[in-house]
Amino acid sequence: MARITIIETGLVPQKHRERHGSFPDMFERMIRAEDPTATVDIVSIPNGDALPDPRGLEAVLITGAAAGVYDGLDWIAPLEDFVRTAYANKTPMVGVCFGHQLIAQALGGTVRKSEKGWGIGRHVYQVLPENGVVDGEAVAIAASHQDQVIEPPNDALTILSSEFTPHAGLLYANGATLTVQPHPEFDVAFAQVCCDLRDGKAPDDVVATARESLAQPMDNATLGGAITRFLARR
Repeated sequence: MARITIIETGLVPQKHRERHGSFPDMFERMIRAEDPTATVDIVSIPNGDALPDPRGLEAVLITGAAAGVYDGLDWIAPLEDFVRTAYANKTPMVGVCFGHQLIAQALGGTVRKSEKGWGIGRHVYQVLPENGVVDGEAVAIAASHQDQVIEPPNDALTILSSEFTPHAGLLYANGATLTVQPHPEFDVAFAQVCCDLRDGKAPDDVVATARESLAQPMDNATLGGAITRFLARR
């Protein structure tokens, strides 16, 4: 039975939380779809929870957030220390969106706001063959980001990529760390919310195209299942 500690780094806007839940709620649904026996613990940075010692955890998942990893907020450096300790200990660890970027930055990569602008709606990512974690030739998953990993750490292998996001999925050399830019935890309804939140912030045509894209099939179960199995490896 997997025991996964979710590190909540950001909050779903209050008016959407009652219907869609928190980010940990979304991840818990994703995890239980693959492994109904999994146990989930939540550490909420926005609520003031202290970070545990990752050497005592079975597995870690770091969520998305509205913050940028380069913003210099007072909780980011301690979280980077947490990541480096988990990495050295080979604690199974996954980061999604902000978590993907934070892990990359903590381990020597470069993250910044992309000149390509907002990535929202359904994005299709090519899968590196025989990567050992994610099956198939491509996966379609909802995205919601401006920041990107521009240069991955030396220890990272890119296993998901697209023209818009060249380093959308990274598998690390310690064999216990996997990160992805898109959101396999988002259902279509919440991906639509993310499009709505970009009205007036992203170009109108980008938002309209993103909304339309969400009518096409998604591969949440493929990527969400791969993440859950990865976290249960230990």
